[in-house]
Amino acid sequence: MLAVDGEHPYFATMMPSVTAEDLQRLRLPGKRIELVEGRLVVREPPGYKHGRVAADLAFELMRYVEEHDLGQILASETGFKIKSDPDTVRAPDTAFVHRDRVPQPEPLGYAELAPDLVVEVLSPNDRPGEVLAKVGDWLNAGARIAWVVDPNARRVRVYRADGSETVVSEDEALNGEDVVPGFRIVVASIL
Repeated sequence: MLAVDGEHPYFATMMPSVTAEDLQRLRLPGKRIELVEGRLVVREPPGYKHGRVAADLAFELMRYVEEHDLGQILASETGFKIKSDPDTVRAPDTAFVHRDRVPQPEPLGYAELAPDLVVEVLSPNDRPGEVLAKVGDWLNAGARIAWVVDPNARRVRVYRADGSETVVSEDEALNGEDVVPGFRIVVASIL
């Protein structure tokens, strides 16, 4: 049996560490699974609004990135191995990888890199501490910007690798800064 987030701590410490390779073979239908320092984190799938907001933003990013030949946008739940021994595999709601960093050939499994931009769309059951830990994992692994979209509060928090943070309200434009240069979208248009 594998250690799963939420199990009794005594039993979790007795379980072997899970690797990225183990995760690729694991099947838990209807669940979202990530690997954090060798430990499985299993969640229910997000709801309808989460999916629509994530898709709308991914669509706008993809259209812009393709038009300007900037790199690749990756869909929700694409896993990235961002740490080894013990392994961490995270999956953002949307990711952007600059064209100079796109792995060649494209791996069938998890790319061993952090995207340049990660987007996390909050769901009602997300815990603030877990979201901040995930953002920290992304930035520590090399992501340059993390956008945390909060559909209920109608804003986006922008976290940067230099430690700075900005809140973009619904009537303001979210921009790609130097990561996706020239990209701008009014937050309300995706909410």
